[in-house]
Order: sequence, then structure tokens, then C-alpha cells
Amino acid sequence: MGEFILTLLHAVTNTHIQHFRANTNAEHDQLGEFYPALSDLVDELTEAMQGRTSKKIEYPVQYYPPADTPIEELEMLLAYVDEERRGEDIPQNSEIQNLIDEITAQIDSTLNKLKHYK
Repeated sequence: MGEFILTLLHAVTNTHIQHFRANTNAEHDQLGEFYPALSDLVDELTEAMQGRTSKKIEYPVQYYPPADTPIEELEMLLAYVDEERRGEDIPQNSEIQNLIDEITAQIDSTLNKLKHYK
């Protein structure tokens, strides 16, 4: 669970960095909506996981830098979440998976905006 949550938190940081590096006002605005929304969703997910498992999550010490573009960052994040959400370390309870669904929906929506509303 720790690696999963940490990766999501790094995505918050990385998209915040990309928000500062944005090449267009639209990209700046879209990322400015995304990273705080993702942060809130990760907070909800983390608290729900800890509540469901009655365990505090242990986090590895690692960091990955931002991708070259926001679209690349979000596409890699989406692929990671889709792959890891079914892993043995992630609770499969419906409320946990529903929170992960909200995260993937936020990623999907932002990717749509980044790709089509420049």
C-alpha cells in the first residue's frame, strides 16, 4: 500500500511542478485543478485504507521525477494505477476500489482536457 500511495503523492508533486512549467494558460489551469483534487482523493484513500486494514501505512524511501510532459505523466500514472490496484497489497473492498475509481476518473478527465482543450 505504501508504494501505491507514495506514487500517487509523487504525482501530486510532479503535476504541481508541471503546473509551474506549463506552456499554455489552459495547461496551467487544468493542472491547477488536478493536483489539489488528486491530493484530496489520495488523502481519502489513505485514510480509508488505514481504517479498513487497521494498520498505518509504511512508505518506502523513493522519488521519481516528473515526466517530460503533463500528458505523459498522467498516462504513466493511469497505467500504474490500473495495474497496481488489483495487487495483493491493495484492499479489494468496494469502498477502496471506488475511491481508486474516483482517482482514475480525475486522471481521465484531466487527460481529456489536456489533449483536447488547448
